[in-house]
Amino acid sequence: MISKIRNDNVELLFDALLCLKDKEELYKFFDDICTTNEVLSIAQRFEVSYMLHEGKTYNDISKETGASTATISRVNRSVTDGNGSYAMIFERLEKKEEDK
Repeated sequence: MISKIRNDNVELLFDALLCLKDKEELYKFFDDICTTNEVLSIAQRFEVSYMLHEGKTYNDISKETGASTATISRVNRSVTDGNGSYAMIFERLEKKEEDK
């Protein structure tokens, strides 16, 4: 799957993201590079993934986020059959919360 997105343009984008120092720089960059709807759509997908991680139902997720069941299903496939990045991120977020 990763090989589908791996190319020089994506490498440059990822290198740029890794150069950003804090959340404010991320906000500025995403405001410049994406439309508002693109950022909100990505954020919604991540929210859906987190709610799936918490064991919420498609119906509950759809009601809370406004995401369609088709979107929820696509996200669920990535969560369950993807590269494991969601689990890694959730673990890190939970550890970060515990460390506070």
